[in-house]
Amino acid sequence: MIAVAQRSFAVLALVAAVIAVVVTVLLVRRRVPVWLRDEVALPLATAIAVVATGGSLLLSEVAGYVPCELCWYQRIAMYPLTVVLGVAAWHRDDRAYRVVTPLAGFGSVIAVWHIAIERNPSLGGVCDPAAPCSLRWVEEFGFLTLPTMALIAFLAITALTLAARRPS
Repeated sequence: MIAVAQRSFAVLALVAAVIAVVVTVLLVRRRVPVWLRDEVALPLATAIAVVATGGSLLLSEVAGYVPCELCWYQRIAMYPLTVVLGVAAWHRDDRAYRVVTPLAGFGSVIAVWHIAIERNPSLGGVCDPAAPCSLRWVEEFGFLTLPTMALIAFLAITALTLAARRPS
């Protein structure tokens, strides 16, 4: 069951990566469609945050993967996004980016550092030897680890939340 969950999360991360790239291109070109801005962006960002939060809880509480210190910091950034984005989607609040971008930005920076430590453990850092940050609990398709999936989620959430803003 856990192997299926890991593969499913990896596939969803790839989908989120495509979403992040497409939405970023639309943002840069200033061509965000009204349907995306008004109807899809915030609910989709909420869904990504919920899946990321649920996935982290499943892997730690059910599969028994012990989160390292950097994983905890990423969780601190991701978990509130489920509530903030859910409320923003419910109320169609296009100002959610004011709260979401700092949280997602913080999570992205931590995820990038975590990926660097995974790739080069000699960077060391804040990690506890009992739960080292260099340990790869998951590695799907040869490159998708948990912090990589978290980074993709943070970037997709940021892009979607920025796409939900009304033009000024």
